Amino acid sequence: MTDNLDLVIITGMSGAGKTVAIQSFEDLGYFCIDNMPPNLIPKFWELIKESGKITKIALVIDLRSRSFFEEIQAMLVEIENTSFINTRILFLDASDSELVARYKETRRTHPLAMDGLITEGIRKERAILDELKAEASIVIDTTQLTPRQLRERINEEFRSSNDTGFRIEMVSFGFKYGLPIDADIVMDVRFLPNPHYIDELRPLSGLEKPVYDYVMNSSATESFYQQFLSLLQTIMPGYVEEGKSNLLIAIGCTGGQHRSVALTQRIGQALSQDYKVNITHRDKDKRKETVNRS
Repeated sequence: MTDNLDLVIITGMSGAGKTVAIQSFEDLGYFCIDNMPPNLIPKFWELIKESGKITKIALVIDLRSRSFFEEIQAMLVEIENTSFINTRILFLDASDSELVARYKETRRTHPLAMDGLITEGIRKERAILDELKAEASIVIDTTQLTPRQLRERINEEFRSSNDTGFRIEMVSFGFKYGLPIDADIVMDVRFLPNPHYIDELRPLSGLEKPVYDYVMNSSATESFYQQFLSLLQTIMPGYVEEGKSNLLIAIGCTGGQHRSVALTQRIGQALSQDYKVNITHRDKDKRKETVNRS
């Protein structure tokens, strides 16, 4: 059972940036829900409390009517009386002229503009949201903000002090099974000494010491490791500054069992001293699976 739950309610004017906001909270590690009916929310909190596995939730609320607003108000009162939930309301706003321009650019219809007049829909929505805006913990005017700038503002307000919001995914793979299609950086290490040709090493993987040592005890490997790690350490701050939330670095050899596994493991551990790193060996056991099937 969780002792404390951080809840951020994301609301505001339609077209003010709620989609960008929810994506930003996902990158910050929040469990995100888009437009759950208000009457289901209290039951949802109880399930979350019992599970104890989720501690940060971002909930998008898109107000479409006065009755919906009244349901949300009742829900907020109930949440305030729930001791284990810390609630903040993020309200996104923008000028009427900017909202009209955004709707015209996307060719969307305002949810409250039943007669097709965007300005009338905006007027109705402001009237419904006025009271909730007054209760908001944080109000961000996105009139002059780009999506990237909005993400930066949200990161400044909601990112924990020890979390950069940047994560590195390290993946080893075998070229014979295809490249990871979502990789940002791909490195080919098939030029390094290959344990496959050593009978006693062939069935092992790069995670096991005999193979790891065989790969690393080579001047070519050490030179490559030092230069590639230096390159990565040089460019990582640029990705962070750019606002990228995650970076996938894929290192491949022929079968994804020996050389790529050893190098991915070593480089991933080195980068983990400064960044959050997750290491995956995609094809490490593919050869064993093929042998077993045959």
